[in-house]
Amino acid sequence: MTSGITANTRVAVVTGARQGIGRHIAEVLADRGWQLALIDREFPKETLDAINAVDLQTPPAERAIGIVADVSDEDVVEQAKDQILRHFGRVDALVNNAGIGMIAAAEATPADQWRRVLDVNLTGPFLLSRAFGTAMLDSGTPGAIVNVASIAALGGIPDRSAYNASKHGLLGLTRTLAVEWGARGVRVNAVCPGFVKTEMDQADLASGAYTMADIVDRVPLARFAEPDDVAEAVAYLADTNHSAYVNGIALPVDGGWTADCGWRALRLRKRTPLPPDSHAAA
Repeated sequence: MTSGITANTRVAVVTGARQGIGRHIAEVLADRGWQLALIDREFPKETLDAINAVDLQTPPAERAIGIVADVSDEDVVEQAKDQILRHFGRVDALVNNAGIGMIAAAEATPADQWRRVLDVNLTGPFLLSRAFGTAMLDSGTPGAIVNVASIAALGGIPDRSAYNASKHGLLGLTRTLAVEWGARGVRVNAVCPGFVKTEMDQADLASGAYTMADIVDRVPLARFAEPDDVAEAVAYLADTNHSAYVNGIALPVDGGWTADCGWRALRLRKRTPLPPDSHAAA
């Protein structure tokens, strides 16, 4: 156990922390004084560098560690848990952010790719929740798990059968663990982001899967989400000081996407005109 860890230290595990939403979650939590274990398939060096550049009194070696791991591998997850508990001595929050996408018509989705999406997006969060949730339950102190789902968990988006199924399943897991563990001190919640400006989004735009206008015109707030929009919601749900009575929810962070049952022409009539380039197609 690192010498700087005290009874007042809060430790969070963040998966998929090398880039995108995961990196921003890690940075927001670090800004608020959390110490972090960052898990990714590749070593999250840039995220660690960004966290260690923050002007905090905690020495970098005690502030965050990076671990390379496949979250869908049971043995690897258990090894990561043991390493993190040896280093920090405790875990107070788990953020299941790691995930992969797949855009293909259902009839053109190979079974092996279907399984891989579910392995990473659903089995991985289960394995991590079981590992770290057990540690939280055994500690006897309040803990929190935040699963990063998607608006795809709240409805169907064409050409994403594996991804949609994995995120629907993640909400089922969230609610089940919330009712199993809530009274024992571990709250479990999910955030459901809309379309977010990340490296994954840039790849999807470049592939022609959708355009800027497809998303901006659909969202009542008339913009994509920024990673920090999601990170702030995750930080709220992870912090027992702020969300102690919040358990088992699926919080949309979608600019009103799931609230709007209107149609495009009506939606656009109800908003202030935007700059001409805001609807530019990719």
